[in-house]
Amino acid sequence: MNVKNVLGTELRPCSYDPLTGYFRDGCCNTDESDLGSHLVCVRVTQAFLAFSSACGNDLVTPRPEHRFAGLQPGDRWCLCANRWREALEAGFAPPVILESTHRKVLEFVTLAQLEKHRFQGAVH
Repeated sequence: MNVKNVLGTELRPCSYDPLTGYFRDGCCNTDESDLGSHLVCVRVTQAFLAFSSACGNDLVTPRPEHRFAGLQPGDRWCLCANRWREALEAGFAPPVILESTHRKVLEFVTLAQLEKHRFQGAVH
């Protein structure tokens, strides 16, 4: 099955280091068991990490039992759709890598919102 991104093309990997994705396969893939909808490939910023921590979602502290090494500014990560929308509404939305963001996220936010926060660096 050919999974699509928000641009309508094939979903590209988000990150292998740190290893991301609901399935820890490097991609923002999803299925019915992914209740958090880990769909948005972002490049995390210090401001976003602080915001997320203040909201009770510590993404910095390593959690080896969940195969999670902790994030640093500049890391790419498959973020939950609702967390990205929450950060957007609070003014802390991290940049989005559209080519690696699952198209199902369009059930939560608009393409225009994502494009406004598009990561401007090189996409691997």
